[in-house]
Amino acid sequence: MAVLKVKFTKTKRDKLAQILWILNWVSVVSGIILFSLGLFLKIEIKKRNEVMAKGDINSVPNMLISVGVIACIINFLGGKICYDCSDVNKFSRWKLVMLPYIICTFCFTFCILVGSLMCYTMRNELEESLYLGLRDAIKFYKDTDIPGRCFLKKTVDLLQIGFRCCGNNGFRDWFEIQWVSPRYLNMASKEVLDRLKSNVDGKFLVDGVPFSCCNPSSPRPCIQYQLTNNSAHYNYDFLTEELNIWMKGCREALLDYYTGIMRSIGIAALLIWLFELSVLIGVRYLQTAMKNVLLLGDLEGESDGWLLENSFVETAKYNINIIKNLGKANQISTVSSMNDPNINVQNTDCGKTNVTTKSIPEAR
Repeated sequence: MAVLKVKFTKTKRDKLAQILWILNWVSVVSGIILFSLGLFLKIEIKKRNEVMAKGDINSVPNMLISVGVIACIINFLGGKICYDCSDVNKFSRWKLVMLPYIICTFCFTFCILVGSLMCYTMRNELEESLYLGLRDAIKFYKDTDIPGRCFLKKTVDLLQIGFRCCGNNGFRDWFEIQWVSPRYLNMASKEVLDRLKSNVDGKFLVDGVPFSCCNPSSPRPCIQYQLTNNSAHYNYDFLTEELNIWMKGCREALLDYYTGIMRSIGIAALLIWLFELSVLIGVRYLQTAMKNVLLLGDLEGESDGWLLENSFVETAKYNINIIKNLGKANQISTVSSMNDPNINVQNTDCGKTNVTTKSIPEAR
């Protein structure tokens, strides 16, 4: 029994073909939108590539870019097919192509769905990449004289100013590393030497942060050094007073930023998937209706269109059997050959033309 069978007159078939022709051109535009969204996300990731560890974070934008290009090609071809389907004679040229086209389009729409879901599942990979990348960027913040790292100070400072954040997880991350270059340390100072000797690794650690962590909205002048020393500042209490530096870590700030972008892209891709699916359903109805017109031979009469010729269960079983039997037609079964009693049996009557047979005695 056919699934969701609908009866079409010639007028309905022509209108369906015209509507699908327009919708396919709209789908070409949606493909361009997918391509643009993927390209935008790829550029945004590349902008902060210095504070991200290498990983599979580019898989989502690459997926969207590829799907967008394929969408433009497939829907352009679909528009040409639907335009020709308004004429039965032109449809005859496409009738063998339409079913493979529908199958390929179904796989393509499934890729759009996968791309939209990947936008929501990418958060964990992005968080790990940001954590490792920011950790290394902060670690090499002081290396302004080393080729390949001299740009990291500027990158981190602009990042903390632009996203109003400080450190990786928070401002305390700066307490655990030496972020002041040795060239700016006075090695003749007893205070500097004492700090270097007090650390096992010989690092100059201070309870301070770079200037880019300062919050310009704070009425108090920025306190960068001795953040945990109440006696070093007048009318200051580290435990009770809100610090005039950014409290949010840059990993969290960047993660929120990219999550917002990917959530919007995921919603857009999901809406495009629903639209592409509706167009695909319309093309399937048009294909089956036009096919039945040719079978009936009445080009002006009514015809049935459906999504599936048989039920879902029967269609699934049929396709599974096709997959199981792939390649079996060209295979030779050695087991059946070994058990076949008619193989390798000599025929003793070969070449004999006169064969005598015993006569059956007559009953008396």
